[in-house]
Amino acid sequence: MRLLLLLPLVAASLSLTEGVMVCYFGSWAVYRQGLGKFDVEDIDPKICTHIIFGFAGLAHDSSIRVLDPWNELCDNYGKCAYDRFTALKQQNANLKAILAVGGWNEGSPKYSKMAADPVLRNRFITSSIELLKKHGFDGLDMDWEYPTQRGGSPDDYDNFVILMAELNQALHAEGMLLTAAVSAGKATIDPAYNVPELSKSLDLINVMTYDLHGAWDDYTHHQSGLYAHPLDEGDNASLNVDFAISYWIEKRARPGQIALGIPLYGRCWTLASQQETGYYAPAHQPGAAGDWTRSPGMLGYNEICYMQTTQEWTVVDDPAMNEPYTYYFPMNNIWCSYDHAASVAIKAEYAKSKGLAGTMVWSVETDDFRGLCHNRKYHLIKTMVEVFGGGSITEPPPLPTTTRDPNEPTTTTRAPPPPGVHCTQPGLNPDPLDCTHYYLCSLNTSGGYNEKEEVCPEGTLYNPQSYYCDWASSVCHLGEDVCPNDC
Repeated sequence: MRLLLLLPLVAASLSLTEGVMVCYFGSWAVYRQGLGKFDVEDIDPKICTHIIFGFAGLAHDSSIRVLDPWNELCDNYGKCAYDRFTALKQQNANLKAILAVGGWNEGSPKYSKMAADPVLRNRFITSSIELLKKHGFDGLDMDWEYPTQRGGSPDDYDNFVILMAELNQALHAEGMLLTAAVSAGKATIDPAYNVPELSKSLDLINVMTYDLHGAWDDYTHHQSGLYAHPLDEGDNASLNVDFAISYWIEKRARPGQIALGIPLYGRCWTLASQQETGYYAPAHQPGAAGDWTRSPGMLGYNEICYMQTTQEWTVVDDPAMNEPYTYYFPMNNIWCSYDHAASVAIKAEYAKSKGLAGTMVWSVETDDFRGLCHNRKYHLIKTMVEVFGGGSITEPPPLPTTTRDPNEPTTTTRAPPPPGVHCTQPGLNPDPLDCTHYYLCSLNTSGGYNEKEEVCPEGTLYNPQSYYCDWASSVCHLGEDVCPNDC
């Protein structure tokens, strides 16, 4: 039996030898409810070449910082997510487990300050390597969003190069990788990145070719179109995947170090009229939140495809584009641009034709990871792997003992203590009177809570239903009772 179970793993690995499949993991998905809940053990380590844990942050003294100690560390009955994440390598000897630092919520000022000071850079690098080694990570992914932008300094353009060169030297001396998530928008690329110099330091450049459009626009469009729509003009003519990848290459990034970002979620609007349902249709509000992701203006692919199996959504494959959109009037006139199996296959083939390293997804927990819509789990990721690698992933036989209750605890726990001043449970806790911040709560040895206040970046509010700082407008669309004093 053990030999038989190894055969599908070999078959799956063969198709990965042709390129990379970078799988980002949004760790807050562990707090989602019902079928949307996703924990470390839900990751399939056989279909990715690199798994990236999002996110660590930056402390005020410029050392790396664990953002959710209760979930990520083992201390005081924590859930040990870091260690469980890197333990997935035991199921795939070729898998690389990487820790991402940064993300949208972290903003730019702290990183700008750190990158400008050699003492602070050294503190960040030294503390990062210590954390990576302690938990068995294979490298660091720098997700500074973005140098020179969002409160950064013009000097970030040069200082980011210095930081990455120093990180490269330190990480490579330890046999570790250095990767980065970078913008796909020309308006950010030009001031933020010295592309030729950055390319010298990076093992992989993960280009975030998504979120090119969204509910911040007052019209519908595709958030990750491979090519421009015929009606695009002005800045919109450059907001597409092909332009972004071609521009990174034009600015002298090596194609073989670029991973093409593909979203496993949709960006959604509320249509102003049921008579206009195509591209550039008037839409002044975000689409309604889903039951699992709980964030207005977006739905996970798993949410979209599952609702399409139970409700009569209209799906349109516009002949001018390679990606679909879908709408459903009973759900408050919702309209979503997203990717399905056919469109991710086209993008994977595009990445291969351009000589890229492979593909990348944000993020693994919103693929159809339970197989609710398709005859196999992770249908989109597996489709990318098969197209880019030219092989076929053989599905292992189902094992009845592997079925896990999504609400079952994965580590030894203890009963939570009585509520503290701001903490009612371990993990992330909202302030019911103030959505501009939230609290990180972990158990302590005295039988109470350690609590730490976290302030949301300007323009965002803490979404108590999706467990992260979201656009203020999106949070306020959840209803008057969610943030009554901030909306």
